[in-house]
Amino acid sequence: MVNTISHLGVGLLIALALGFKGKKRWTIAFLSILPDLDFIPHMIFFAISGSLSHAARNQLFYILGHREFMHSLLFIFLVTLILWLRTKDRLLTAGGFAALIAHFYMDYVTSWKMRPLYPFSTDSSILGAIYFFDPLLNLLPLLPLFIVLVDEMKNRGKWDGKFNGFCAYVRRNDDKLYAALIFVLTLWLAIAPIAKVLVVQHISEAEGAEISYQNSYPASFGSFLSAYSFNDTHYRILETTYWGGIERSAFVEKISVSGDVPDASLYAAKTGKLYYSGVPQDIDYPVYNVSENNGSVTVVLNDARNPYVRYWAYFETVYRFVFDEENGEYEVYASVHGEEEDRLADNWFEREIVKLIS
Repeated sequence: MVNTISHLGVGLLIALALGFKGKKRWTIAFLSILPDLDFIPHMIFFAISGSLSHAARNQLFYILGHREFMHSLLFIFLVTLILWLRTKDRLLTAGGFAALIAHFYMDYVTSWKMRPLYPFSTDSSILGAIYFFDPLLNLLPLLPLFIVLVDEMKNRGKWDGKFNGFCAYVRRNDDKLYAALIFVLTLWLAIAPIAKVLVVQHISEAEGAEISYQNSYPASFGSFLSAYSFNDTHYRILETTYWGGIERSAFVEKISVSGDVPDASLYAAKTGKLYYSGVPQDIDYPVYNVSENNGSVTVVLNDARNPYVRYWAYFETVYRFVFDEENGEYEVYASVHGEEEDRLADNWFEREIVKLIS
């Protein structure tokens, strides 16, 4: 996940490198942020989702959800095709495609799962090789933004006498400057995933276990948070860095029980089945805390890695399932990033699952 300003800066960098001005420049700029406009259908989805069936809600989520269809390869190709059919301009179409694919890849290489092959596959995936506060991805795109801002202000007769030396330097070295910026950005985006492969291989050998590449997330600049199933009862959590290898580790219990709940494992199984019937499925290593109070059983579900990272772009969602012991009915509440929890609508999960497991 990269901020929209950085995406806009990269789009303008592509437009500058191709020599675009005026309408063409702003077309590329718009396309560079177009996927992030999916917050509009996302808002529409949540406005209507409560009235949908469970199956319809799941399918519409893939189409209208944030970082779903509008962050897929099919969407990129469709927009590129429309641009070509409307303009018949090869260079503009190539620039538009580059802006869209750059947005897609920059999000994919940071820390937010996407479904790049939807609708052919609903499987989510990620490279997760670069921290979303990465200095290069957040600062380098500011230069083309500044170049365009100065150019626009001077074209409007403003800022006369200001930044003249800067403008003269850019005019003298524009080709080399834009090529250098693109080279540095491309190199970093290519090297980081390869470097992560080496880190994951190292910790897999050190632990004698297969560590998931996809589920090793950048927790800060140069560090990753990984996990694996150590045994039937515990996960092992690892924090690693490029320069120090495994720097700290911990064990997290998969199912913990507060009080006397004889069927704790059954309730954890119900919760897991329910959770995986819905979307977006943002938990990779589920941890269940089961407790009983006045005829109801509460199961709190979150990811085993949540307590070990300060800033989390994708996780930190906590689900609370409350089951009525007498009739088997349940309610679900969710909290994201420590915010106040909300009750989820009945169609989030497949209710028949509880009856099948009971």
